[in-house]
Parts: sequence; C-alpha cells; structure tokens
Amino acid sequence: MTALRTVVGALTLVGALTWILLNLHGPAPVADPAVGLVLAAGGLVLLMPHRVGLPLVPVGLVAAAGAVVGTAAGLLLLTTQIGGMFAYAMSRGWPYAWLGRTATADTTAAARALAERSAWHFDVINLLADLYFWGIAGLLVAVVLNKGRFRT
Repeated sequence: MTALRTVVGALTLVGALTWILLNLHGPAPVADPAVGLVLAAGGLVLLMPHRVGLPLVPVGLVAAAGAVVGTAAGLLLLTTQIGGMFAYAMSRGWPYAWLGRTATADTTAAARALAERSAWHFDVINLLADLYFWGIAGLLVAVVLNKGRFRT
C-alpha cells in the first residue's frame, strides 16, 4: 500500500507540475493553474504521509465523496462552442468535460438544433480524470478538516 501511494503521489505531483507548465499561457489562465495546484498539493500529501497523519478509512470516505459530489457538481457547467463550418458542440463537466453532444449542419442555427436533439455521449477518459481530480480535492478537504493531527 505504501509503494502504491508513493507511486501515485509521485505521478500526481509530476503530472500536476507538467500541467501547470504546459498551460501557463493556455485558454483558461485561472482554472488551469488552479487544477494543477490542487493536484500538486494532493501529490505532496500522498508522498508525505509521515507529515500528515490521516486515518485511512475516514480519509478514503471523504476522498470518495469528494470525487462523486465534485464530478456531479461539474455537470452544472454547460459549455457551448461554434466551430468550423457550422459545427455546434455542447459539453458538461469541470475541470474536464466528459459529457457532450455535437452536430454539424448548413447553418449555425440548424447545427444547434441538431445538437440539442442528439444524444449525450460520454468520454470515459475525461470522466476518470474528473473523478481523480475531485478525489484529490476531497483528500485535501480531509487534510484541512483534520489539521489538528499535523505533527510538528
């Protein structure tokens, strides 16, 4: 279990720092670094269990609840785009859009109407990434709630 936590923590920290560097001038100048910072902090928590004494079961429950609640709450955000020659795309999920529907037509209005009638499709990779992000956010909430247990 310790080896798994160490590997996951290291990969999360390195991936988060890479994410921050790659998105310094990205399309979302506030959201992208915020996502990277949450993941970096979570990676540090996973790498330093000796500094943050957290009970396994309550922390696991808070992290799992954070993953489910955060992913579900992300569905409240609807993003729409018009692109190409009259393509219309709708997506839901934050920080990674994992639910969407798209359509193309001869006009923007027709593309939008077709998209609104089409079925939603799932992006499983983005769904897993969204669950992971919100699980790490739940881990950080557990750390804050349990701050009295830090060792000095």
